[in-house]
Amino acid sequence: MSDKPLVLVDADVLGRRRTGDETYVTQLLRELPEVADDLRIAAVTRDPALVPDGVEAIHLPARSQELRMAVTLPRLLRRLRPAVAHFIHALPLSCPAPAVVTVQDLSWERDPSVFGFWDLATFKVFVRRAVRKADHVLAISERTKHDLIELYGTPAGKVTVTPLAPDPAYRPAGEHDSFLLFVSAIEPRKQPLAAIDAANAVGRKLVVVGPKKDEELSAELARRGADVRGYVPKAELVDLYQRAACLVFPSRYEGFGLPIVEAMACGTPVVAAPEPAMQEVAGDAAIFTDDLAAGIRQALADRERLSAAGLERAKTFSWRETARITADVYRSVIAT
Repeated sequence: MSDKPLVLVDADVLGRRRTGDETYVTQLLRELPEVADDLRIAAVTRDPALVPDGVEAIHLPARSQELRMAVTLPRLLRRLRPAVAHFIHALPLSCPAPAVVTVQDLSWERDPSVFGFWDLATFKVFVRRAVRKADHVLAISERTKHDLIELYGTPAGKVTVTPLAPDPAYRPAGEHDSFLLFVSAIEPRKQPLAAIDAANAVGRKLVVVGPKKDEELSAELARRGADVRGYVPKAELVDLYQRAACLVFPSRYEGFGLPIVEAMACGTPVVAAPEPAMQEVAGDAAIFTDDLAAGIRQALADRERLSAAGLERAKTFSWRETARITADVYRSVIAT
């Protein structure tokens, strides 16, 4: 057994098609061994086969998420006694270890109307509790850090920004096609109907990729002519990014907007809603407008410049750097 301090990462999202959360955990685990050879990194997961090389896999089955967070995960923490434990969004009911929690956004605080009752209640109670009880909080953008300070009264010194980044698989390819692309879970906050209406206004096909969280909304997208594909494997998603004429991303209250940086890394222009976190991520390498149809026409006309600017902007984000900052937070928590 290693005498290095044990860092336990809750990797329960692996294999569960949780889009941004799963990408975040996968990439973080992939890079942590490269920047934290003084720490013993372990991941708690339902499927040990999905844990990247260099990380110790700890199998924890979960028939119910409630039981896992209330009983089995606290029991595991008491047995392993990690130097620090890292969670996404929420802490287990009992957490007998110093804790770090990653918060992606506080969208439910900004606009509760786009969440169902139980989701809203769950987020409001458990994320706020996790932020209060954690030893340190990781935010994926300055926007999310600002929201944590403003809405939850979190001390600024307790929050560190660790941006997301594109997977190396996202890179430019050959020719692009005529279709437009929407990448996101299908739910009201992501505003997919605005995307299909804009696509129809400019006479382009819209391909929609992401989990069908709202079946009624998914059906309405199809009725309006969208090619609704649901969750797709990464290789197919990369191909769609590479071939799309542009990404249409009208989502509201994003904490980062990972599809934006993934599209830019493929040299694909981006048209998005003028949201602070996404403007922070893309800068002047994307078109931000509430008039999506006009934005799409502008992006198609200015594709070469936007493609080049997006490629350069995407290079400024690195999972290795995110892992390095995260490992430094682990060390600071361990040292206190």
